[in-house]
Formats: sequence, C-alpha cells, structure tokens
Amino acid sequence: MSAWQQLRMQSLQRWHALPPREQRGIAVFSMLLGAVLFWLVAISPALDTLRDSDQRRQHIGLQQVHMLAWQTQAKALQAANPVSHSEALRHLQGLTPTPQIQLNVQGQRVAVQLKAVPAPILANWLAQVRQQAHALPVEVHLTRTQPVNTAPAHVPAWDGSMVLVLPGRGTTP
Repeated sequence: MSAWQQLRMQSLQRWHALPPREQRGIAVFSMLLGAVLFWLVAISPALDTLRDSDQRRQHIGLQQVHMLAWQTQAKALQAANPVSHSEALRHLQGLTPTPQIQLNVQGQRVAVQLKAVPAPILANWLAQVRQQAHALPVEVHLTRTQPVNTAPAHVPAWDGSMVLVLPGRGTTP
C-alpha cells in the first residue's frame, strides 16, 4: 500500500471510532468551513465586481469622451492647412509677448527659456503654439518654482527650457 492509501485507512478508522455526535459536529463544521471557503473564493469576488461595475462603466465612458475629443482635435490638426516655416515662426513670435518666455531661433528648432511662468499661462501658450504655429516640443526640462507676485500663491510656476520644432522650410501655406 502507498503512503496515501495508508493515511486514508487510518483516517477512516479514526472516523468510525468517533461517537455519532462528534461525527455530526465535525461534518457540520466541515460543511460550514466549505461554505465559507466557497463564499470567499467564488461569490465575494463576483459581488465586488458587480458592485464596482457601474463606477468602472462611468470611468470608461469618461475615458471614451476624452479620447473622442482628442480624436476630433487630431483630425482638426491634420485637416488644417500646412504652415510655412516663416509663417510658423511669425505665429510663434506673436504668441510670445511676455518676457517670462524667451525664444532663440536655430533653424527649424526654437530654444525656449522659461522663467517663473505660471502653469495656466504655460499650458495655454503650449496649446496655442501647437494649434497656430504647428510647433512640436521635442525636449523639455522644467522645474517647479515659486509663483511670481502677480500669480496666486496656489498656482505653480515653471522655470526651465524646451526645444520646439517648427514645420519644414520647404512647406508652403
């Protein structure tokens, strides 16, 4: 006989040696333990998933709305007329009237120096640069700094540099 069969035989002998009352108690305890394990392994995770499904569906819906907005924006940018290098540079210089943002043109690349630029101004400027000048940031080095006196204390400001790439010189409007 194998070790497993021998262990099984010993367990059955001990089981039959127990009084019927103890056998019923152990059987009930085993059934309760089995029911608890079944609940923990099979039912509880399924109920958690069911409870969270509405929230997950709403989150996925919001993600879909954002992605559709980005898709619309991307299609609008693709459909926009190409901008020449000189026109893009003119747009870029027109969008940068503040001394906090300084431009240094180097061919198709524009080095931008930022000094204590409030976050909302920087975000707005970058969006306009992308839409109007068709310039793309290819390198960004920013550090958070204290806001200037004109900005509220809770609005972060940024110092640093970035490199923008303008459309090619051969492009025509």
